[in-house]
Amino acid sequence: MSREEVLVVASPQDPTLLRRAGRFAGWAARTGLSLTRLLPGAGLAEAGLRGVERQLVSELRKRLDSMDDPYVVTPPARPSAEQRPGDGVLVVAGEPLRAAMKQLMDSSAGFDRAQSREYLYATVLRQLTPDEARILAVLARGSAFPAVDVLGRGGRVVLRNASTVGKAAGVTLPEEVPSYLTRLAGLGLVEVGPDETALSSQHEILATDEVVREAVRSVKRARLVRHSVRLSRFGARFWAACDPAPQSRVP
Repeated sequence: MSREEVLVVASPQDPTLLRRAGRFAGWAARTGLSLTRLLPGAGLAEAGLRGVERQLVSELRKRLDSMDDPYVVTPPARPSAEQRPGDGVLVVAGEPLRAAMKQLMDSSAGFDRAQSREYLYATVLRQLTPDEARILAVLARGSAFPAVDVLGRGGRVVLRNASTVGKAAGVTLPEEVPSYLTRLAGLGLVEVGPDETALSSQHEILATDEVVREAVRSVKRARLVRHSVRLSRFGARFWAACDPAPQSRVP
C-alpha cells in the first residue's frame, strides 16, 4: 500500500472487514504463550517462537493490505494537460486530495451509526503496530500501570510515558514503549492520568528501568513525574469491537 493512498468511506456492502480486522488484531495482540499452544513442542526456544510470530504477523499484514479493502483507495490521478472538465473527466478543483475529501463527504450521507463506528475502528486498527496491539490487550484486562516522565532543567521533557506495561505485554521493542504509549494516547486509546497510590511499588521498579535511567543520566538535576496509564473509554469500546475472543461484544 503506497503512502499516497488515502482512507475513504467504505461501501456498506462489505460487512466482513471488521471480522478480518479483528482476526488480525488477535494475531498481533496474542503473546508467545498463545502461539506455544498452537505449535508442536511447547519447549521451543523463545527466539525461535518470536521469529515464527513475526512471520505470522508480517504475512497477515500483507494479506490485509492485499485484500479488496473498501476502507482504502488510491486518490484519483491528476488530469493531464489535455484533459479538461468538459472532456468528461471528473475534476474537483484539479486536486486528487480534494476529490478524495468530496468522496468522503458524499459517501458519509448514507452511513448509519454502526457503519460509522466500524469505519472509525478500522482506520484506527490500520495504524497500530503489533507491539501496540499487545499493550492494548494487557490494558484491556482493566488494570492501571505506572508511567513516568523524566524532566530536565527548566521542566524540559527528556522522556515521556515510560512504563512497565511493555514488559507485561511482552513487546518486541521494550525501548520503544514510551513512543508506543504516546501514539496510543494520541489515538485516544489510552489515558495517561495522575499517579495512583496503589502503583507506588511498581513506580519504584519503573525507576530502575534502563530506559528511565539512561534519560536521568542524560541531564543534570533530573526530576521524575509519576503518572498512571490505563485504557480509555474509547479504547475499551475499540477493544470490544476488535478483541478476537469469542465472548467479545461490540457495545
